[in-house]
Amino acid sequence: MTAQRILHCLRSPVGGLFRHVRDLAREQARRGYDVAILCDDQAADSLTESRLADLGTAISLGVHRTSMSRGLSFSDFSAFRATRDLIQELQIDVAHGHGAKGGAHTRLAGRSLKARGRPITTIYTPHGGSLNYEPGTPASFIFMGLERQLMPATDGIVFESNFAQQRYVDCLGAGNVRRQVIFNGLLAEEFRSPVMRDDASDLLFIGELRDLKGVDVLLNALAQVRETRDVTLTIVGEGGDRESLTTLAHELRLDGSVRFVGAKPARDAFTMGRCMVVPSRKESLPYVVLEAAAAGLPLIATNVGGISEIVEGSDTGLVESEDVAGLAGAIHGIVAKPELAAAKAERLRDIVSERFTVEAMTDSICAFYQESRVAVAA
Repeated sequence: MTAQRILHCLRSPVGGLFRHVRDLAREQARRGYDVAILCDDQAADSLTESRLADLGTAISLGVHRTSMSRGLSFSDFSAFRATRDLIQELQIDVAHGHGAKGGAHTRLAGRSLKARGRPITTIYTPHGGSLNYEPGTPASFIFMGLERQLMPATDGIVFESNFAQQRYVDCLGAGNVRRQVIFNGLLAEEFRSPVMRDDASDLLFIGELRDLKGVDVLLNALAQVRETRDVTLTIVGEGGDRESLTTLAHELRLDGSVRFVGAKPARDAFTMGRCMVVPSRKESLPYVVLEAAAAGLPLIATNVGGISEIVEGSDTGLVESEDVAGLAGAIHGIVAKPELAAAKAERLRDIVSERFTVEAMTDSICAFYQESRVAVAA
């Protein structure tokens, strides 16, 4: 009963979630699986469109697009139908939904098809998603309610961190859904150091420009540091908060110290800054931390989500989120003792190379598919 035809469904093809799906789909295709992707039909930039086009040539069942709104919308019904019809058309064995919207459309489609007698195994990976809403808020109440309704339509849940699994259990209870923690993985070629550009800044941020990523905290910390040290920052990424962040940088008199360069592939971005800063308010198991560690970049990151699981066993410390003074202190420490920071980065790279690989990730996920399919058929 080995699954041969797999659909990965996600809303927005950006960020770590898309990176995860891309690597997983490519490796599954390399192993002989027939793989399809379904995602939103609005890409954020030309880089995303290029990545989707490249992915489409690597998987046998292609990349498919439909409209998927970020919030709850009447268009959700159309997205559900598109997911259901694609599963039917491609004769999918395993439908793997990623994120809140991808997970919802996939499981609703699976429930509908099972009611018609069509065998289908539905797998869900939250990637944060609904779990990012603060407990007790109206948004959390709505989305956790939806998650409870979808639980019976879920054949298995893959969590990319122990943090994400515990957050899910805390919000929804253990239930009787099959669950497994499977860490994200990196490619072998990512474990090499970048060649720094002549104009590389002291600090580097890579990510979506939105509140959860804490770029405003980083800018305020940089302003404190620059009272005594001439430290520079490169911000790589796009997002809805770009204008407000550029305004904040100007108000903090950082115009000559901070540059916003737009979205770029991580490997290209790593040549633009000598220390990676991840000031996030919330995360699950962020790829950018794994990628920076693999590249051997010194790391400053907040103690949120599964980041502590990445640095576990190393001497790389973390700072608390929202702590401007703590973040400024960590920056001072890195720029004051670059040799010590480089040695810590090498030790972290060794740990990451042993625990986070695409091959191990794919082995575990495909085995989980098989176990879930057998359980559904029993």
